[in-house]
Amino acid sequence: MQSDYLAYDAIGLAELIRSREASARELLDIAISRTEAVNPAINAIVLKDYDAARQRASRDDASRANGANPANDGSTQAALAGVPYLIKDLGAAVAGLRMSMGSRHYRHFIPTEDAPVVALAKAAGLNIFAKTSTSELGQMPYTEPELFGACRNPWNLDHTPGGSSGGAAAAVAAGIVPLAHASDGGGSIRIPASCCGLFGLKPSRGRVPRATPTPAVGELGIDHAVSRSVRDSALLLDLLGGNADRPLGAAGTFLGASREPCKPLNIAYVTDSMLAPSLSADSRAALEDAAQLASSLGHNIEPVSLGIDFAAVRHAFLMLWSVTAEEMVLNADRITGRKPLRDEFEISTWAMAHVGRKLGERGLPSALEEQRRITERLTDLLSRYDVVLCATLAGAPIKIGEMHPTSAERMQMRAVTAMPLEALMKKLLTEASNKAFAWAGCTELFNLSGQPAMSVPLYWNARGLPIGVQFATRDGGEATLLRLAAQLEAARPWFDKRPPLIPARS
Repeated sequence: MQSDYLAYDAIGLAELIRSREASARELLDIAISRTEAVNPAINAIVLKDYDAARQRASRDDASRANGANPANDGSTQAALAGVPYLIKDLGAAVAGLRMSMGSRHYRHFIPTEDAPVVALAKAAGLNIFAKTSTSELGQMPYTEPELFGACRNPWNLDHTPGGSSGGAAAAVAAGIVPLAHASDGGGSIRIPASCCGLFGLKPSRGRVPRATPTPAVGELGIDHAVSRSVRDSALLLDLLGGNADRPLGAAGTFLGASREPCKPLNIAYVTDSMLAPSLSADSRAALEDAAQLASSLGHNIEPVSLGIDFAAVRHAFLMLWSVTAEEMVLNADRITGRKPLRDEFEISTWAMAHVGRKLGERGLPSALEEQRRITERLTDLLSRYDVVLCATLAGAPIKIGEMHPTSAERMQMRAVTAMPLEALMKKLLTEASNKAFAWAGCTELFNLSGQPAMSVPLYWNARGLPIGVQFATRDGGEATLLRLAAQLEAARPWFDKRPPLIPARS
């Protein structure tokens, strides 16, 4: 079984357990063994809960031996029973396990209740055995928290796996698990999926229950996963998004949609660079390749310019983002019960929180109004087209450390938090966001609009680095995206593509 583990997605592993060709404990031990073998290189796992997971697997196997097998009742409920699973160490609380969120302040915080998305994952039978790395409080599109150190891309260890769900994507790409929890507030499912050659679907706003009970300003974020197969993400969305009691793969379910033929779609082909100043040659090549592939499959591809004021989009997103940072940093005592201290946070996170306090709250009404206009514009576009095709990232995965603040930038950040002058803060925000958006400025639009979007791994550049392309559709249209993704997956299979870190047979 050890040598065949990578040949299965999560649905395949669950089928092995149901048919008793493998036990839950056997698969968990393989996942743990793979963690111990590859994590020293990629640094994706930041907390291990092996013993508790082994006990759960053994109990499940004993129950199955005694005739109990809830996943055989024909419903989606518990359809992934016994499959090893990873939870991102941000927001999605697991009762009794530390939730550091990549931050020194939160490193001893232990939630007492499961977040709804975690409770649903457990109800699906997924066996959580570890937690994955994230940028501090999910602030950055790469995963290099000072607390745990850089997480690395299995396709090239000198490059980032993206962020903030970088640990999840690195772990899946490295073959630890075929499916892992991730979340997306500005691209944090789609960015690492693109960097690691994975499928990453951000669901519609409100599709999956919030990780936290308190709604965040602008409702930018949502939980789901990164996966090696489309059908795994489809089934998990059924389990998390309200279809758990439906028959497995039935009409009207997301898994069912992934099995249905994709009708010819009218696709708006967008080469706008969004919040980035331009797209690299790699990203343009990936886009053109995807457009040609979709056209060959019978879809109508029409070049379109979004006609959006991206400067206004950038400002609105940053205002909403900074207010969220203020809540998580300067009001952290509401969560941990301890006063937040400057040396407990990275300087860029601390500075963004102060921007939120000084500028964000005052700028909130105009930001929310701009969010409404963006949503209206995209809703209108998607009333005329079935799907939008655009870049996921402006370039290939960047190198580790490439976006770290320089010494001068760090000095400027310290200065504005000590003397929060509005002009200095605006200058700092512009310069810092220019650096981030130059690479990762193509995904935020669909967080603002709340519409579903996915990154699909169809292209690898000459250096062997994956570059995903992004598709989005109207609110509630995940089934359309899943039909299209499954069609693309069949036409250009990626499941058996493995990074150099993994031998051809492992």
